[in-house]
Amino acid sequence: MKHPRPTRRAGRVAALVTAVTLLAAPLAAVPATVAAPTASAAVSTSVTVKKIATKTAPYKKKATVRPNVVAKGKVSVKSKTLTVKKSGKTIAKNKKSVALKAGTYKVTTKVTYKTYRLTSAKKKVWSATKSKSLTQKLVVKQGKKPSRTTPVSKYNCPSWAPVKGNQSGIYHVPGGRYYKVTTPEECFTTASAARAAGYRASKNG
Repeated sequence: MKHPRPTRRAGRVAALVTAVTLLAAPLAAVPATVAAPTASAAVSTSVTVKKIATKTAPYKKKATVRPNVVAKGKVSVKSKTLTVKKSGKTIAKNKKSVALKAGTYKVTTKVTYKTYRLTSAKKKVWSATKSKSLTQKLVVKQGKKPSRTTPVSKYNCPSWAPVKGNQSGIYHVPGGRYYKVTTPEECFTTASAARAAGYRASKNG
């Protein structure tokens, strides 16, 4: 018994079905969806006490130092304080900020905080109070001496900037006739610094 030969059209259909099957096979291995991160995973809760960077104090003045604390997520910071020691002696204890002159210090930063979780009713349930601390060596550098500064009192300039510049645009040097009675607007390290700022020398000393 003779079998009928497949027609050309039947062969083309079979080839097309095979091609589609081969193309679709790799796609089946790819997941249909990728799960997006939840909101809770995106924002974690943490409190980090970081080192305070080296400070530079203005010349003959002090630099203000504050705690360096980073908090994020479901947390409420209750306090951030500093305890500062120099040569073993405590010079500040549990302060929100401390003004320090040039020198080397031992600084302890302490933070107290609470974390919370949300109930299904969106109500906050708080933890007990927690704390973290960090002790470090802190260097406060001395700033460069400027050529001008402000008076220390009504009639006096600082010893390192003794030249007086008054409101008339005249400067007076120590030993001058009117030096002691002159009320300075500004003080300068040298006469040349006063001239550079636009002041002229007193004609009467």
